[in-house]
Amino acid sequence: MEIQSVNTFYRGKNVLVTGHTGFKGTWLCKVLSMMGANVYGYALSPQTDPSIYSILRGDDWIRSVNGDVRDFDRLSVCVKKAAPEFVFHLAAQPIVRESYRHPRETYETNVMGTVNLLECVRHIPGVRGILNVTTDKVYENETDKTHAFTEDEKLDGHDPYSNSKSCSELVTHAYQKSFFCGDRPVAVSTARAGNVIGGGDFAVDRLIPDCVRDTIRGERIHIRNAAATRPYQHVLEVVYAYLLIMMKQTQNIHLQGWYNVGPNEGCTSTGKLADMFVEAWGGDAGWDKHEDPNAPYEATSLSLDCTKIKTMLGWQPVWSLHDGVNATVEWYKVWHENGNCAEATENQIDAYVRQWAQKIV
Repeated sequence: MEIQSVNTFYRGKNVLVTGHTGFKGTWLCKVLSMMGANVYGYALSPQTDPSIYSILRGDDWIRSVNGDVRDFDRLSVCVKKAAPEFVFHLAAQPIVRESYRHPRETYETNVMGTVNLLECVRHIPGVRGILNVTTDKVYENETDKTHAFTEDEKLDGHDPYSNSKSCSELVTHAYQKSFFCGDRPVAVSTARAGNVIGGGDFAVDRLIPDCVRDTIRGERIHIRNAAATRPYQHVLEVVYAYLLIMMKQTQNIHLQGWYNVGPNEGCTSTGKLADMFVEAWGGDAGWDKHEDPNAPYEATSLSLDCTKIKTMLGWQPVWSLHDGVNATVEWYKVWHENGNCAEATENQIDAYVRQWAQKIV
């Protein structure tokens, strides 16, 4: 992989990130800022308290606009002011269970939010690349398929969140074919990542944040669906995959398309990930099964085939899942002990980059 090329590619470039106040958005913006990019953000205020965005004082180093992607006029003003070369679209309602509680808002944000952004961008000259970050849950998975999904399989997520992201993919493909081609070529891709872990995620109904909260309270961790499997990976893996996709597609527009992003280990069960967390945290940490018979449907098995991004773009994961869990626990311990989270974040980015540079591919 071309770590040096990626690290210098964004230097001095205007980059717009929607959803920059979220967990993945903040990590992406921090990496871009360390690369020397001019980072612009458009998002609602952080949706959790605490939030990694507030902890890292994002307003001090991101040109941030507070707004909803459903607000076309406000979004349009932001896009014009940013005049971006590269656009990363992460703004979304990202929680499956929340989508069952608020389906209409989920579709409005995830589908019309994508339409609004692409509609704004198509009227801005100078945009070279767009990446819509979706999810591994876009695939039809009614029977809990045990094989790894490839990019050419049917898009038809089951729950409102997953289905809305399937629709967001179709919107992106339609805009690419209708408006970002011919005399106005703009490289457009979508990225379908698995479940992401890392320091600074404080969302509800996510495994690692729940583990952290229960452990800090001195309680046993409650794990639902311990046998469910997911392609877990550290947030830096997906962030650098996004950056690589954007760079490669703008250098060669024939590389635009849709890409799975997942770990080399394949799927890991929720129970095994909890074991890794407990081992890394130490002390009295431990977990118990806590099945909820009234829980809404979620697929028990989901796996990604990442041959395409590895073959076409030369991408490879750098950290093992154990590495990612250890880094995650290290970050939360710094936060819990009132340490310097900004320094911890930058140190982990530096460590990841060094290991990427040393990796033989």
